[in-house]
Amino acid sequence: MKRPINLPVALGIKSQSACPLYLQLYNQLRQAILEQKLTVGTRLPSTRALACTLGLSRNTVLNAYEALVADALLLARKGSGTYVSLPSDTIRSLAASTLRPFDLWGALREARFPATSACLRDSDGNPLYVHR
Repeated sequence: MKRPINLPVALGIKSQSACPLYLQLYNQLRQAILEQKLTVGTRLPSTRALACTLGLSRNTVLNAYEALVADALLLARKGSGTYVSLPSDTIRSLAASTLRPFDLWGALREARFPATSACLRDSDGNPLYVHR
């Protein structure tokens, strides 16, 4: 006999939206965690149960859960379940999004890479690059 899913937040997935389904689920769960509607230690339903409840593919739910695990908002324990893992004191720092596009050239300038380089050849004539 299956147990009913009691998730303390209402999830509204719109299949006709331009936003991918897994991203909708990810955003809603992330928002619930950041707003502390899902508290630390809350056990989330299994991917199969949530997929069945929402009428989604299990892969869709897996993708959303894996993205949240990668963001350290969830902790997945094999055989035990998936839990909210973010300590409450760091939630506020994550709530303010500080995403900016990655600047490769700026990062290389900061690392001073390469400051100087010299092209040498080994005994077989293959190029060797020495960076200082």
